[in-house]
Amino acid sequence: FKLRRSTNVTFTIPPVFIYSGLFLFGLHVGLSNLKMEASSTSKSLPASFVVGFHDRESVSKMKYCQLGNTGLEVSVLGLGGASFGCVYGEVAENTRINTLLKAITSGINYIDTAPWYGQGRSEELLGKALENIPRQAFYIATKVGRYERDVVKMFDFTAERVMQSVDKSLKLLKLDYVDIIQIHDVEFAPSLDIILNETLPALEKIVQAGKARFIGITGYPVDILRQVVERSEVKIDTVLSYSRCCLHDSTLLDFVPCFNERGIGVINASATSMGLLTERGPPDWHSASPKLMETCRQAVSHCKQEGVDVSKLATWFSLNQTGIQMLVVGADSEEILSSNIATATQEKLDDKEQCVLDFILETFFKDIPEQHWEGVQLTKYWAEMDKAKLEVSGK
Repeated sequence: FKLRRSTNVTFTIPPVFIYSGLFLFGLHVGLSNLKMEASSTSKSLPASFVVGFHDRESVSKMKYCQLGNTGLEVSVLGLGGASFGCVYGEVAENTRINTLLKAITSGINYIDTAPWYGQGRSEELLGKALENIPRQAFYIATKVGRYERDVVKMFDFTAERVMQSVDKSLKLLKLDYVDIIQIHDVEFAPSLDIILNETLPALEKIVQAGKARFIGITGYPVDILRQVVERSEVKIDTVLSYSRCCLHDSTLLDFVPCFNERGIGVINASATSMGLLTERGPPDWHSASPKLMETCRQAVSHCKQEGVDVSKLATWFSLNQTGIQMLVVGADSEEILSSNIATATQEKLDDKEQCVLDFILETFFKDIPEQHWEGVQLTKYWAEMDKAKLEVSGK
């Protein structure tokens, strides 16, 4: 290649320099594009993303947020472990495992389980399934405090049982640690003093031992969760309540500012209110009053007449409430799971769905006198405990 100047002097540039220059220019552009792509990827994909394991497209569609001050970037849709313990009916083992695998590869990175779910069956099933899933790909929470179906042995919040329970859970899960260890249904403790002075300090030791990273509390009465948070000397990282931010009851929203200002992650569970807001209906053991059940039945019936899935509306409603970082839902099949994921990743309801949602909120759930069943389970539990004590003393 020759370069001619106006002075009629000709300079010859060797081809090797031209090719080298073109190569270096191409390398610079390529690296710049790669850097931009990597930067874009790091912004859109969570820390739990594993190359070669996840479905990148599905994960990029999933929404994520910070869970309080834990530093965990969690999917807004979490996976509940009750169905893995067949709490709502028997489900084939391979169906449960495949559902879990699809959930994780699709971008759900949070699993919530407990010894209570099937009396260890949920944790055992998860232990089998998680062996084939990279540990980086998921965060998992389990619980202490609630165990057996026998009313006398159902709850135990002592420090000794907490230690035993965590070790058993880790063995069943086949893990060295869980991300969050939670107290299950704190309202059933004989006194909150036990929770504050025994259970929580025991969990603090569990964290110090490296068997868990964070501490959470769960329960149905949200005000009791607030009381524990305000009185505890042990740092509480998350709170979870169920059926308290749904179509018929938004009590949890009243307490969100209290938790948010303390950097506590807020988790909502059971958008369908344990079956009330489904076409299948609630299980026989549900604690809702006949009046609340009938109100929900009418709303479900209206949605069915309009050709709209009431469960989708319930899930959408719960997912889109300010201050709550995650909704935990159960799924006993890939079909149900896919439906929940689709709801969590879409930007808005279609016009008809939004119209039906607005109608049922205004017609069936506005200012209803019986929004929840707070106190019903506690009254029943302590009555059964008293009866059991009498039977023992009478022998």
